[in-house]
Amino acid sequence: MEENMNCRNGLNPSGGQTIIVNNVPAANKNNGFGIAGFVLALVGVVFCWVPAFDWVVWILGLVFSVIGVCRKPRGLAIAGLALSLLGVILIVLVMGVFAAALATM
Repeated sequence: MEENMNCRNGLNPSGGQTIIVNNVPAANKNNGFGIAGFVLALVGVVFCWVPAFDWVVWILGLVFSVIGVCRKPRGLAIAGLALSLLGVILIVLVMGVFAAALATM
């Protein structure tokens, strides 16, 4: 009977203290919007010569990157934002080249 009392009091039958360990998994630390914004911005920079596709991808990349900057971790979201701004410059440059080519025809 005393052995059962020791188990209820936190002591194991051999006389030592029972230790209970709760293994809580670490929080998943990724930023889905930041990653999506980075990937879309990268695709937008690679395909900057395709006007209609580039505008859609650029806008989505910019929006996802801005949302991702508000969450942690921010690394890829900031990189996506920088690539999106680079994409704007490339879009304007490519449109200028196309406009100059059409003007000479």
